[in-house]
Amino acid sequence: MPYILSAAHIDLPYRLSQESAREFAREMFGSSFKDIDRLLRAFSNGQVQNRYLSTDIEWFKAEHSFEEKNRKYIEQATEFGALAIKRCLDNQQFLNQKIEPSEVDAFIYISSTGLATPSIDARIMNMLQFHQHVKRIPIWGLGCAGGAAGLSRAFEYCKAFPKAKVLVLCVELCSLTFQKNDTSKSNLIGTSLFSDGISCALVSGDEVDRQNMSKLSCIPNILATQSTLMPDSLEVMGWDVKNEGLFVVFSKDIPTIIKNWLKPNVEAFLRQNQISFRELDRFIAHPGGKKVIEAYEEALGFDAEMTEKSLDILKEYGNMSSATILYVLEQFMLEQTVRGELGLAAALGPGFSSELLLMRWE
Repeated sequence: MPYILSAAHIDLPYRLSQESAREFAREMFGSSFKDIDRLLRAFSNGQVQNRYLSTDIEWFKAEHSFEEKNRKYIEQATEFGALAIKRCLDNQQFLNQKIEPSEVDAFIYISSTGLATPSIDARIMNMLQFHQHVKRIPIWGLGCAGGAAGLSRAFEYCKAFPKAKVLVLCVELCSLTFQKNDTSKSNLIGTSLFSDGISCALVSGDEVDRQNMSKLSCIPNILATQSTLMPDSLEVMGWDVKNEGLFVVFSKDIPTIIKNWLKPNVEAFLRQNQISFRELDRFIAHPGGKKVIEAYEEALGFDAEMTEKSLDILKEYGNMSSATILYVLEQFMLEQTVRGELGLAAALGPGFSSELLLMRWE
């Protein structure tokens, strides 16, 4: 089965404490909400303690056009995306030897926070020495589910081409979508949760020599994947695209939807692969927020230990949309693992949708 050979992320240059983020929100929105102190409790209750931004917080206090913000997205996504790729292909915690960009067969680029044509993958290929015949697969609009979906598409590519190495790059600069004049509660809650993140993973086919390339005794093999779309749920999560840019759509019902919808979805997936909940050793979950993690635990019957790494990433980095799950995966790969352990990766996104991956460490 295709396996994940390496993963990496980069810490963006501006680290922001949750206290500073809360005071920024008070300055931006204080005059718009009579009950601002009550609403700002979301910054304390959401478990986020820090986050990283690609741009200094002072920049967001001024007005910026959609054009200006998107231009910055293109510049930063290209620069920081290239750095994440180099780190992934030369991650000495996972690899015995550096892998050159020219050895990559397919490049999957995931994002939902900016627009570019030519896409960011093409721009990065002009910076790094990729082969000119690399299959480029830019995917836009999957939001928080995008990182898991990227791994799933890489798995399918490597099933078809077992000698392939597939790069999955997630770039989310959520801060550049900030709307200082949007006084909706969704925008305020989004400000308390979302941050910037860039992560990368390398998925390889069965016929790639893992023995000589991997430094780890056990690495995650992807056994199966499942994509699911909930009918008539377009209003749950996403963007409202206006002249000023991207306005967040974020339903308060997401935790309830997870509790009611996710368990039968996961049960059916595991049953197809003849696996029970009791056999799962690891849960590689996208931490959408504290309430989302609690909904995972309640819906799937997991204890806090199963979601500990996801919560740790949420505390230090916030919700980085698609990139977040690769941060969590990297932490699991760094941990000593017993051969044969089973893991379930899960992420939820606009649609409303879910992406699931079943993994076994071998």
